[in-house]
Formats: sequence, structure tokens, C-alpha cells
Amino acid sequence: MEKKQNTLYVGSLAKGLRLLRAFDESHTELSLVELAARSGLDKSAVQRLANTLHIEGMLEKDPATRRYRPSHAWLELAYAYYWSDQLVGQAIPKLIDLSQEIGETVNLAELSTDHIIYVSRLPCQRTYFAATVIGRRLPALSTSAGRAIISTFSPEDREDAIETWPLKPFTARTTMDRATIRNSIGEAVQQGYAISSDQMILSEIGVACPITSPDGRAFAAVQCSVSAHTWTRERIRAEILPRLQDTANAISPSSQVHRR
Repeated sequence: MEKKQNTLYVGSLAKGLRLLRAFDESHTELSLVELAARSGLDKSAVQRLANTLHIEGMLEKDPATRRYRPSHAWLELAYAYYWSDQLVGQAIPKLIDLSQEIGETVNLAELSTDHIIYVSRLPCQRTYFAATVIGRRLPALSTSAGRAIISTFSPEDREDAIETWPLKPFTARTTMDRATIRNSIGEAVQQGYAISSDQMILSEIGVACPITSPDGRAFAAVQCSVSAHTWTRERIRAEILPRLQDTANAISPSSQVHRR
């Protein structure tokens, strides 16, 4: 049902959420003018909404600069989410074992509409800060985790995703050609895993295995990121992939994976 046709839809609440979504990793502090520009709302509405969210504890306001930023309340919401997501609790012990075995960065990614979102990240010693922060949301087509998940879709749903889901360049080598992505996902269908290079970071190789629900369709994946300077694809297939597959398979039978 479209929003305007939904009599239970609360437009003012939606505008407040729109304001909160203006914040991201590149926009951590925003003025009223910047909030208006990023949210598409008029300044008077932004002023009222930002003040309300500040009073309700969702936004902090710098008394000197009068700029807003997310408050600790966001972490409380994330805390509540983690207790509600059974997959995370089931997966964490197995992800820890995998991380210790291979000594590389391990991620748990879930499908979020046409993106993937990292809900757990276990870094290695060489991992930089951004790669340890949970909640990063990326176009599914541009990630090994997303492609691994899509590879479990029906042929019709798979083609729809390839043709319509968004793409965004993160490096000079991020694949923007949908035919190339189709081939990559086709390989994942045959192999049971997805592998990609230079998509998010140059000289980074990502490999992912889907975590499937009982009907065979995945809405999550175990993913590992390694440096192309120290790993080749052949070595990844020989040393990392078997452990990655074992971990995904160990999580799959007991998981209650669902679309978000």
C-alpha cells in the first residue's frame, strides 16, 4: 500500500525519521540549513523537528555551534535490535571461531531491501576503524555478500535485482556494468559462493557464502575481507573458503532468517 493511501501513516513521524536519516558516516554533525538540504524539508519544519528530537534525547545539540549530532539513544536502539535478531546471537560464536582460525576480518551481513547491512564485524589486527563499525549499509550488487545472497534467489527475482537494484561507485574499479555483475552472480549460483575485488576498497578481495533459510533462499551471508597484497584468489579458495562454507552451513540450519 502506498504511503498516501495508508490511513495509519503518520506524516509528521515520517518527517522526523527522515531528519534522522540525514546523518551518516560523512555527515556526523549538521546545522539546521544542512539538515534542511539533506532531508528535503523546509527550514521551519526542520527547526521544530530537530528541537523536538533534541528534547526527546535523540539528538545532541552543541550549545556553541548549534549543530546537531546523533545521541547515545541511537546505541540503545541498536542494543534492542541485537536482542531481537536471533541470527546474530546464533552466529557470533561461530564467527569468532572462524576469525580466530583464519586471522582475517569476518563480517555477518544481512539483506536490507536492496542493500546489505553489516550486523556483526570481527576485525583482524590490520583492520582500519571504519571496517569495525556495525550498521554500514552498502548496495547489495556491489558486494560479495550481496551477490552471494542474490545467487540463492529464483531466476526471476535474481534478474529483477540485477536490473533494478542500485549501484554506486566506491573505487575507480567498482563494477557498474550490470552484465558483468550478472556474470559474477551466475558464477556464485554455480559455485555456492561469491568473490569480488576492488569494489569497496582498492586491493581488497571479498569472499562470501550465503546463510540460507529452510526454503533455500538466503537473507544473510558470512563474508571475509582480505588484502590482495597478501592473498591470491587461489589461496583464498584453498585456505579460507572451506572454513567460510563450514561456518555458513553451521549457521543455516538453526537460523530463522527473514527479509528486512
